[in-house]
Amino acid sequence: MPVQVLIPTPLQPFTANEAVVELNAVDVNQLIQALDERFPGLKARLCDNSGKLRRFLNIYVNSEDIRFLDNQATPLKEGDEVSIIPAVAGG
Repeated sequence: MPVQVLIPTPLQPFTANEAVVELNAVDVNQLIQALDERFPGLKARLCDNSGKLRRFLNIYVNSEDIRFLDNQATPLKEGDEVSIIPAVAGG
């Protein structure tokens, strides 16, 4: 089931400068694994050593923050749009 993944500009050098990627996955965990299979090393940029998403990244499925859904177990269906959003901080 293909879902569309929007890759933020800071991560595009790791995706051969692709801003949008289509992958098959049933949940966010499987999507992260599929991204890493297609673009080796990308998972290390998204997750810590225990496999949890890094604190400075937010992932949205169809504009819904996965932290308010099932986190990395959030299910995906064909046609979903997944956005990877780096946290922004400033002063």
